[in-house]
Amino acid sequence: MDTRLIDLLVCPICKGPLHRPLQTDYLICRADRLAFPIHDGIPVMLENEALPLDDQDMPVVPSATPEA
Repeated sequence: MDTRLIDLLVCPICKGPLHRPLQTDYLICRADRLAFPIHDGIPVMLENEALPLDDQDMPVVPSATPEA
């Protein structure tokens, strides 16, 4: 994704700046501690698709739970 486009995007929740760590497919909002995924080069800027961040600012990917 073009870095110029990232500079135009803001967090849909707080309207704060986003950044993309190297070698990741996420846009990070440090203020809300959320990671918005990038699928096929398109940022998914929906709150319900965002992942929480851990202590190292990495997205916490939910693990698949076996069905009972």
